[in-house]
Amino acid sequence: MSTKDIKELFIRDLDKLKTELEAYPTEESLWVKAEGINNSAGNLILHLCGNLLHFIGATLGETGYIRKRDFEFNGRVSYQELLNEIEETKRMIQSSLDKITDEDLAKNYPIEHFGYPMTTGHFFLHLFGHFSYHLGQVNYHRRILS
Repeated sequence: MSTKDIKELFIRDLDKLKTELEAYPTEESLWVKAEGINNSAGNLILHLCGNLLHFIGATLGETGYIRKRDFEFNGRVSYQELLNEIEETKRMIQSSLDKITDEDLAKNYPIEHFGYPMTTGHFFLHLFGHFSYHLGQVNYHRRILS
């Protein structure tokens, strides 16, 4: 695993997230909570971007991003703002991961998010799995509403 590989995977799936967003039939449908599903697609998109902007951008890339996790699950923005958030996250992935060497992946991630140390590479695998999980939820949500 290399930072180049990680960057390519996150960019690929951020592009998939954008494709999902664009496939929604209406802007309003992004905010519908389907029966048995706790989150709308709009909130999942905010959460996915916020998670990466915080754990990669602010923590490793020193971007200064301030996370608003509660807003990710309860707030609402326009369709254009969701598109902008995805594009901002892509730019951050490019710039932040360009600063991280393959050797840095073997070093401990600076935050013990789960209460124990893990390497940066291991934490990136967690972040990618988390992203994939919610990307699948957005896809499923869209298909239910379509």
